[in-house]
Amino acid sequence: MKHNSGFPSKTALDCVRVLYPYGSRVELVSMDDPYTTLKPGDRGTVQFVDDALGIHIKWDNGSSLAAIHGVDRLKKI
Repeated sequence: MKHNSGFPSKTALDCVRVLYPYGSRVELVSMDDPYTTLKPGDRGTVQFVDDALGIHIKWDNGSSLAAIHGVDRLKKI
């Protein structure tokens, strides 16, 4: 849910931040990025969620690519 400004609402931000708090472990289900080396099954640790619903993850393989909520798919582990 986005405001007219193109940014997510405070409610949407709060929900995603509750779903993916700092330190939670996630597994990649799918990512809409043809240039990433990440693949389904890769795991990492959430660092923070930014104001545009980017879930910043320190991936176990060394990558630090953010997943975009609503575009990329993660599951908590």
